Amino acid sequence: MRYLLDSVAWLWSIAATDKLNRSAREIIENGREEIYFSAASSWEITIKARSGKLQLPSHPNQCIPAFMAKQGLKPLPITHLHTVKVYDLAPHHTDSFDRMLIAQAMTEDLAILTADRTFEKYPVQIVWCAA
Repeated sequence: MRYLLDSVAWLWSIAATDKLNRSAREIIENGREEIYFSAASSWEITIKARSGKLQLPSHPNQCIPAFMAKQGLKPLPITHLHTVKVYDLAPHHTDSFDRMLIAQAMTEDLAILTADRTFEKYPVQIVWCAA
């Protein structure tokens, strides 16, 4: 299976693994799964770190690529196909970054590793991550 790791689940995977359930930890840590990390998540995390809403262990241009490499995550760029897919989404979710993740998961046929129940309102496969 191929997965897309959402921002909060990724942050938990690097700094608060006790917040992840065992199944999510196994998927992220086993090294056998194809797991993607979106540029939208990097963008969101960088904005939150810059505004002081999120504390990172180091500058985003150091820690995000380092943790992605350590976890074996594949980068998922934002494409025009992803952006226009957002148009088709019902307005259940108001967060632009999460809407992009949903559009990417739908376009790329990825299951989303998340702890956001709003994702369940969309026709995308969800893998629940919260403990």
